[in-house]
Amino acid sequence: MCTATVGVTEHGNSAVLVTVRSDGALVDRRRVDLTHGLPTHPHHHEGSWAVGRYRNSPWAREITLGEAVDLVGRVREAAASGAREALEALAADVPVPIARIAIRTCPELPATVEERIRDNRAQTVADTVMYRQALATAAEERGWSVAWYDRDRAFSDAATALGVEDVNVLLATMGREIGPPWQAKHKLAAAAALAATPFSR
Repeated sequence: MCTATVGVTEHGNSAVLVTVRSDGALVDRRRVDLTHGLPTHPHHHEGSWAVGRYRNSPWAREITLGEAVDLVGRVREAAASGAREALEALAADVPVPIARIAIRTCPELPATVEERIRDNRAQTVADTVMYRQALATAAEERGWSVAWYDRDRAFSDAATALGVEDVNVLLATMGREIGPPWQAKHKLAAAAALAATPFSR
């Protein structure tokens, strides 16, 4: 039975989704926003202002740590809802069943939102991790398996999955067939999807 795999590259609260069939054909490309009308980086921006980082920047505003933690919670809930809606719409549009999704692997983070805000390294990546996890949870709720990919290995892993030396030839063909935009983020999402697809050879 032919199935499909979704590859994801996220940027802030948006994500590019590239879907390929289990025969390697591209069947869908789209960009989705997971939240609307809320701050997109509540750990990195509002959280940092709350603990005194970037206070001299012209865009900083007064916010308490408790308010920042509450904001993160609201953004997380919105992202969860947005991810469910985005994947539901994708599944309705793709003509074959989607079986899996490939999402960039997440670094380990402190356990609580407050700890993530206070940790200088964690606050720089906590927002994008939150969005990746929202997509992963929404996918699992739909019964899709989640493959976590390493950005540095996605293209070589895709080539291995396909049994070819260089996956860029196929990616270039995909780009010509679907037309612009076909940027680095689309190629990465496609490579991640191909790498996660169980091809039979």
